[in-house]
Amino acid sequence: MDTPLIEFKNVTKRFNGKTILDKVDMAIYANQVTTIIGKSGTGKSVLLKHIAGLLTPEEGEIFLNGRPLGEMKKNGEWDGYRKNISYMFQGNALFDSMTVFDNVALPLRQTTRLKKKEITEKVMMRIDQTELSEVVGKYPAELSGGMQKRVALARALVTDPDIVLFDEPTTGQDLVRRNVILSMIAHYKKKLGFTAVLISHDIPDVLFISDRIILLWEGKVAFQGNYEDALQLKHPMIDEFLQSLEGFRDELTGLLSKQMFTSRYAMTFGADQEGIAGTAILFSVNFNLLVESLGHQAAVDVVKTLGEHINEYMGAIGGFSTRQRTGQIITILPHISVEDAQQTIGDLAKKLQEKALPSIESVIQARTKIDTCIEIYVSAGITEARISDDIEKILDNARSAQQIIAQYRCAREEFE
Repeated sequence: MDTPLIEFKNVTKRFNGKTILDKVDMAIYANQVTTIIGKSGTGKSVLLKHIAGLLTPEEGEIFLNGRPLGEMKKNGEWDGYRKNISYMFQGNALFDSMTVFDNVALPLRQTTRLKKKEITEKVMMRIDQTELSEVVGKYPAELSGGMQKRVALARALVTDPDIVLFDEPTTGQDLVRRNVILSMIAHYKKKLGFTAVLISHDIPDVLFISDRIILLWEGKVAFQGNYEDALQLKHPMIDEFLQSLEGFRDELTGLLSKQMFTSRYAMTFGADQEGIAGTAILFSVNFNLLVESLGHQAAVDVVKTLGEHINEYMGAIGGFSTRQRTGQIITILPHISVEDAQQTIGDLAKKLQEKALPSIESVIQARTKIDTCIEIYVSAGITEARISDDIEKILDNARSAQQIIAQYRCAREEFE
């Protein structure tokens, strides 16, 4: 694997004689979303503050692209490192005496020499992207908790940082707003090219955007890697944490959580069986295009509605599903052939075309409050689910077979 962007080696931190980080070794890679999870009080925020340079280790070393941060302090490069990192605080840290515009503009005014016009252009671009244009002149106390989170996000992104640290970005949000904030983080990470490091308790929502997870347990790193690898690891700390997730469902769509889906998949396609055990279907919606044209709130509403329809229809015939990514859903139909699954998809496509997609448009129009001509299309890829295949192979096969099964485009003349 490539050299980590940020690496901790044997990092230890104590407060008042209590060890918070205990010989931590971990790696964060460029252009990924890395999420730090674990119980309260295990040192997650302390770890994040070490990355931001707000704390320094008592033992061990932190590296940037293989170079010790200690050397950067000595060579005068430390200020450059700090300028390339943005921190979104858990409590937002907005200034009550400043408007939304001034809160977002603050980092540019303090750390750059941009002219007033340039600052205004950059601030308004971020405000538009985070759907805050209507409240640009208001103060934090006049905003809902969700809007305050978006102001904090806009401010974190306004300096075009290389690394953005998010300390509990979705705390206190309802399930739809949680997914909106997480989808914004993933979207802007992809669009702007920064590396994101999150602390979050919102399982399983945060797992849909995470490339890599780090499990911090009693001050130590118990696991680092992707979520699917964590499920395979036999370790008492991992087992305890994963067992605590068994009851979680994907609240946004009502689908199974990834943990529950994987467990059911293993039970359905046990090692003592042979041959073809059923069919897998990967559904996708044009999520990123919807975000670009309608914003995150409306795009998440689309995923929510489609997930509910797919869950209701597929569940009635014995299928089980999980959200693979924000705009992707994988369904397993045990003991059903590809031919029969194609007929099922045809019936579902008709229902989506006639009922679900038109109803989604009305939801979007109510949410965006503008007359917007939209195009929504749903793709599906069908593949055999063989006992010998792991879930990743099945996903790859289904993804390569995807075709559009339902499409809706508003009648533009209705809005003219």
